Amino acid sequence: MTKSPRIPLDTLLSFIQEDAPAGDITSDAILGDQQCQARIVVQEGGVIAGIDEAATLFRAHGTRMSPCVLDGDAVDAGTVLATIEGPARAVLLVERTALNIIGRMSGIATMTRHLQAIVEMVQPGCRIASTRKTAPGLRLLDKKAVILGGGDPHRMTLSDGVLIKDNHLALVPLEDAIHAARSHTRYKKVEVEVQNPADALRAARAGADIILLDNMSPSGIKETVSFLQQTGLREGLLIEVSGGINGENLRDYALEGVDLISIGALTHSVKNLDVSLEILPG
Repeated sequence: MTKSPRIPLDTLLSFIQEDAPAGDITSDAILGDQQCQARIVVQEGGVIAGIDEAATLFRAHGTRMSPCVLDGDAVDAGTVLATIEGPARAVLLVERTALNIIGRMSGIATMTRHLQAIVEMVQPGCRIASTRKTAPGLRLLDKKAVILGGGDPHRMTLSDGVLIKDNHLALVPLEDAIHAARSHTRYKKVEVEVQNPADALRAARAGADIILLDNMSPSGIKETVSFLQQTGLREGLLIEVSGGINGENLRDYALEGVDLISIGALTHSVKNLDVSLEILPG
């Protein structure tokens, strides 16, 4: 599995600042210095992610969170994810932000694990990958959740790899773009997005490392892979497919010869896992 990124503390603290720019005026008004105990419970089954980030936030505010599960664990509804103890005002200050992080990340991890399992049944070795269609400011969290779910994070940023897309090719001819990318750096893979078998062959002949078959039908993907095999260009080449792929049609795209299936919906259409924080009786 790809190593999960460490989320900077400053990033996590900025979420609290967003939620409580002048503090939690409700708790500050009605609570004193009392201590409390609480627990985080998941209301539905899924793959858990965001425990480490939540624990970091609670710790930064003078409370102690003791995880009962690990990030990446699959759990049933009703599972206690963690217990918390410390100043009540601090617990309630962090509560919603911590739950938002766990809920969103767990939703992404759960969907990723589900789709990866479907692919493994149909085409072992093929990987589900995310895209850059993430919520601004949340990319590291979103990508980490994909990794915890067993998927491939793909590029974290535009700085991580060369991906020549259709809008690049509207400005620069395909072969020229690949040669220019090769001249610019030898340390990065060169990926090219194409939409028909002919351009896939052109990209392979020009030296692309990865070919992204975008918005192709399953029959078009089969035809492209066959052409690449027949011309001796398939070996050493990674084939990625994308475009409108979801849980309902995923099996149609998990074809022989496909190495990666990138799905924007992993991060742009997230269904949060339902988690809650309960203050325990004193």
